[in-house]
Amino acid sequence: MIEIEQKFILSDGDKDRLARDAQLVNKRAFVDIYYDTADYLLTAKDFWLRDRAGSFELKMPIKIDLNRLTNQYHEVEDEAEIRKILGVEKGENFTSDLEKNGYHPFCRCTTTRTKYKKGDFIIDMDEVDYGDFKYNIGEIELLVSNKNEMKLASEKILSFAQENGLAILPVRGKVIEYLKQKKPEHYQTLVRVGVVKDF
Repeated sequence: MIEIEQKFILSDGDKDRLARDAQLVNKRAFVDIYYDTADYLLTAKDFWLRDRAGSFELKMPIKIDLNRLTNQYHEVEDEAEIRKILGVEKGENFTSDLEKNGYHPFCRCTTTRTKYKKGDFIIDMDEVDYGDFKYNIGEIELLVSNKNEMKLASEKILSFAQENGLAILPVRGKVIEYLKQKKPEHYQTLVRVGVVKDF
């Protein structure tokens, strides 16, 4: 599947409007640990490798375009496929194999997510705790099965956002916000190579 998503900073009023007439799917907390090499081999290509409660996922961009209004990623959840993409051979276990190949954690955060479904849209409202600061962010997403549906899905998300009174503004995702606040060298590298647009 291809995930088309748009992030928003949500006020309490925005949250109330989005939740109205929406189906509450669940509320849960989870810990994400993001991995990269010391020279940012993954994130400099807009690749995001994370361990969420012991399950790894690699998000890769469909296309890098800083002017795109929505984010478009292909998600790989199969460990064997992730190993193949990263060139990590099977050894002891995936975590130790990653570290032997130079991939180390660079961000750890706990997210409390309230998930809603409203029509075809999935709405995530996240409270992210990094230990010494917190960040609140929302995301509206649609899943599509092929690239031909991406443009229409992006337009649908933006139309839905406008109908619900959300401001269409640049928003930093939770890892980018962490890097900006805590790891400026990493953040500036991503700005320099064009993965992140500074604002």
